[in-house]
Amino acid sequence: MAKVSFLKWAKAAAQIAADKKGRDIVILNVMKHTPIADYFVIVTAESQPQMRAIVDDIEVQFKKEEAPAPAHREGRASSSWAVLDYGGLIIHIMSPEARAFYTLERAWPDARKIPL
Repeated sequence: MAKVSFLKWAKAAAQIAADKKGRDIVILNVMKHTPIADYFVIVTAESQPQMRAIVDDIEVQFKKEEAPAPAHREGRASSSWAVLDYGGLIIHIMSPEARAFYTLERAWPDARKIPL
C-alpha cells in the first residue's frame, strides 16, 4: 500500500478553496507539533453557502482523485466552522469571526507555513 502524501492533498484542498473564493488560506506543517495530523489547511469563508460549497467541492474532487476518505466531518450545518479530518490532514473552513476568535495559527506558532 502506498504512503499517502498529505502535503499533496493539503495543496489540493487549498487550491479548491481558492477556486471557491475562500480567503486567507494557510497550510501549516504541524507534524512536529501535534500527533493529530501532519498538515492543517485553514480557510476563511464569508458565508454559510460559501463554506458548504468549499466543503462539498473538496469532498467531490478528493473522491474523484481517489484521496483517502475523511475519517470525520463536523460542522456541516454550522455557520461558523466546518472541519474535514482526513487523518494526516485536517481542513478547517471558518467564518471570519470564528477565525479571528480561535486564531489557530497562533496555537502552533512554530509550525512551518507551506507556500501555496
